[in-house]
Amino acid sequence: MRIDKYLWCVRIFKTRGLATEACKKNHVTINEQKSKPSKEVFGSEKLIVRKNQINYELVVLDLPESRVGAKLVGLYCNDTTPKEAFNTNEILKYAKDHYRKKGDGRPTKKDRRDITDYKEDDA
Repeated sequence: MRIDKYLWCVRIFKTRGLATEACKKNHVTINEQKSKPSKEVFGSEKLIVRKNQINYELVVLDLPESRVGAKLVGLYCNDTTPKEAFNTNEILKYAKDHYRKKGDGRPTKKDRRDITDYKEDDA
């Protein structure tokens, strides 16, 4: 089975097109080798998939005939991603919030004028 189809079948990606794009961008490796979307995947191979800044480590158990339900994904792949990978993502999220609160966006005209007035007062 093609790797892009497998990743779609076991619900790693929502669409097969997204799985293909991930393969083209070298976000998918099979046994530590970069893979093209057409690369064949077999049982007991180790996959590393980079998605949302997390490297998911998967082991292929079996190949499904078609896309499977969420409850049956465990029959076809085993997720061996370490917990530290998810913790790193949480730390990055908090680090971004430190500089600017979520939803503030760019400064408004009023914010810009206040900054300019503040700088002029110091000089």
